[in-house]
Amino acid sequence: MAWQAIVLAEVTNFAGLRRHLGRPRADRLVLDLIDRATDCVPGIRSVGAGRTVAEFELDAIDLAAIEIMVEVLRTAFDAPFDLDGELHCVEIVLAAAVAPVGSTEDVRLVEEAEGALEQARIDLRTVVRDLSDGTPAFDRLSLIRDLPAAIANGEMFLQYQPKVHVRRQAISSAEALIRWQHPQRGLILPGDFITIAEDARQISALTLWTLDQVIADQKTLCGDGRDLTIFINISGQLLGDAEFVAEACRKVGAGGVRIGFEITETAVIRDPQSAIANLCRFDDVGITIAIDDYGAGLSSLAYLKQLPARELKIDKMFILQLTSSNRDPLIVRSTIDLAHALEMEVTAEGVETQAALALLSVMGCDMVQGYLISRPVSIEAFRQFLRDDNLQLGGDLRQSMFKRPASFWRTA
Repeated sequence: MAWQAIVLAEVTNFAGLRRHLGRPRADRLVLDLIDRATDCVPGIRSVGAGRTVAEFELDAIDLAAIEIMVEVLRTAFDAPFDLDGELHCVEIVLAAAVAPVGSTEDVRLVEEAEGALEQARIDLRTVVRDLSDGTPAFDRLSLIRDLPAAIANGEMFLQYQPKVHVRRQAISSAEALIRWQHPQRGLILPGDFITIAEDARQISALTLWTLDQVIADQKTLCGDGRDLTIFINISGQLLGDAEFVAEACRKVGAGGVRIGFEITETAVIRDPQSAIANLCRFDDVGITIAIDDYGAGLSSLAYLKQLPARELKIDKMFILQLTSSNRDPLIVRSTIDLAHALEMEVTAEGVETQAALALLSVMGCDMVQGYLISRPVSIEAFRQFLRDDNLQLGGDLRQSMFKRPASFWRTA
């Protein structure tokens, strides 16, 4: 069983180094960390950073192997750094979150790594959180009871992850992702409450709240001069709900902004006749339909050709191993060709490396989404991202990400 880890390395004596080196050189210090890490730890990948924090990904065959790599990294960082011909001691704390591949959401892994870093700052030691035992189980009945009040009390919030058009080298749209900040349990991710919302018949109210919030945020973005399509995820249960369909169409029509709905193949297979009819209604009012997680479920060409979809999103399970697998590139290339034949644009989910981006570009993939571009962020952080970002997809995206201060990622 393969394991994955998010590792954070933070420079704790940055202020002193900045006074000695000057701000321009100090701001490039995180690149020195990345160069040393990639020299010392085979397979380590840099995925983002702030001014004082570098973020890495690791893969290994087991937990012990990851712990060894983290220890190798700590030892490497203990050695002085040659900064413009002078040796300097760079004080660094390390933190990591580790889990078996596929056992936890990427966002949860990052959140746990950030929590480990907070602990590492206090303890001044390396902290590694093992998520293999899972997070504490949520009391299903309690969440069912709390959910209606959570919507009313403003405990729900949205984060946005941009999608980049490869040929235009511009952000073309974004996906809105819902989160629940529970007053007692803390952050609850969709995997823990969406099925509960469906079972409790709260999914319609939750989705309509999301739609209202997206329309409001969309108008804010339009005020900034950014007229982007924002996509929200639609439960398969709602594709057969005539009351929801009518209300969603009314809200989008009155909102006057560009909205997209992401639906999965399995959502259509539940009740094809009703789902396809309602998707056509959405299309008639100008809602862009995207097929999400394509390839992860039971793919049916019979249904695919009937859907009024304009975008197909390839599931990240095929993208994460794109440059190290023999079969995944064949599957991805054939899927891109199929979608183009059906007059759909293609988005690759889970793009985390320049190598994957380069290969997808050669294959003719239209759009990419993933941590190489940005993790999901709040609307204010997303607005800042749009204001500041100057995409250079053919070059090193690290440079663009490293211009963001650590406070950007902490508040995102």
